[in-house]
Amino acid sequence: MVSRIIPVDPFDLVIFGGTGDLARRKILPGLYHRFCAGQMPEDARIIGAARSEMDDKGYRKMIGEALDEFIPHTKREAERVKLFLERLHYTPIDAKGDGGWKTLKKLVRADVVQAFYFSVGPALFGDLATRLHEHEIATPESRIVVEKPFGRDLESARALNKVLADSFDEHQIYRIDHYLGKETVQNLMAVRFANVLFEPLWNAQYIDHVQITVSETVGVEGRGAYYDKSGAMRDMVQNHLMQLLCLTAMEPPSKFDPDAVRDEKLKVIRALDEVPTENIVRGQYAADDEQESYIAHSENPASRTESFIAMKVDISNWRWKGTPFYLRTGKRLRARMSEIVIQFKETPHSIFGEDAGSHANVLVIRLQPDEGIDLRVTIKEPGPGGMRLIDVPLDMTFADALGPEGEDVPDAYERLIMDVIRGNQTLFMRGDEVEAAWRWTDPIIDGWQSRGDRPTQYEPGSSGPEDALMLLHRDGRRWREIKA
Repeated sequence: MVSRIIPVDPFDLVIFGGTGDLARRKILPGLYHRFCAGQMPEDARIIGAARSEMDDKGYRKMIGEALDEFIPHTKREAERVKLFLERLHYTPIDAKGDGGWKTLKKLVRADVVQAFYFSVGPALFGDLATRLHEHEIATPESRIVVEKPFGRDLESARALNKVLADSFDEHQIYRIDHYLGKETVQNLMAVRFANVLFEPLWNAQYIDHVQITVSETVGVEGRGAYYDKSGAMRDMVQNHLMQLLCLTAMEPPSKFDPDAVRDEKLKVIRALDEVPTENIVRGQYAADDEQESYIAHSENPASRTESFIAMKVDISNWRWKGTPFYLRTGKRLRARMSEIVIQFKETPHSIFGEDAGSHANVLVIRLQPDEGIDLRVTIKEPGPGGMRLIDVPLDMTFADALGPEGEDVPDAYERLIMDVIRGNQTLFMRGDEVEAAWRWTDPIIDGWQSRGDRPTQYEPGSSGPEDALMLLHRDGRRWREIKA
């Protein structure tokens, strides 16, 4: 199979926060991979902008060291690294003042695609947007990329939307969620809407329930102060899991178009029911012999912030009424795993009798670590002795199915940055979508804060609190196991 790499138009990409961790760890290594794939045109340029006093030579040295650190040596070729670094420029900038903006204006070209990546804290989004506008650096076709968290509640999200809208139109704003750039997430849409096999069955008549799990083995080390103001609900559910839920549950859009797709996602969010207290489980990881507790990394020894949350969510529309969606995410769990599980109902009548047992099809979309799709079907167990049924997987692991080329599937940041340059907003959140998600999330957070609810302690390396298991057990269901 031959993959087609389509180069993008010439561009200037300015990375505000160009010396920061995200730029060094993800953005610039991702751009290097796109350069090596032949997707970056000859005259494309990348401009780092940050507070540090540095020249082009110093910046290239810094990013060269980052490439050494974050890209395997087998994918680093000295000559290609040299050519890539030659495309890098740097200018010091004062986000809250006027220092460096005249220099940046001279550096950014007006006759190519302009993209400005806000790889900084949300507190600086407004300052950067305003100065790009006031110094007449941005054009009506420029694009800005903003990282999460996009607000911490509905009020702050509205304020951020307003301050960006003062300088940029909605079609210029790219709110990035790297989960939507994953190959398997996009394949979810392909599986649903490019195969007649699934879409007729994709509803409450045939699907018993849906599980969405994002499990992490890491804790909050080094991020305790930030995480204590966020928690799993704000950090993961309101954005990542919400997006996965929307892509799973949305109606078929009329076409694969940014606004058509986002219109359907917005309808899902607006159809979400309020979540009763008994359908939410919050947890906080304790300490064990090898690892410290969440509290050890928090600035508040009495912190009530959750590092784990599980929820039963209902969608009140014709397609999904009666089919629950179970969401689960947490830190310090047994394994690093992200997946969407579509649990189909059992056949309405079995011709094989009670001895054959109960069987139902399961579709598993694996997002990490081994991206792929697994469809479990029921067959006869080989051998004599009657009709014994077993469930077996039809497994498509991308690395196996695509051969050597599957090893070079772009990561999420690579794909999304190239979509920005192309002007394709399909995989980015729209302002009204963000606000709708907060409108659903805020009452949940306000409820447990007003009641003073404490999260349940759970053991590191487990699947989370026992109450999360009961969330499904009381419905006669079971979580798909988090396997180490």
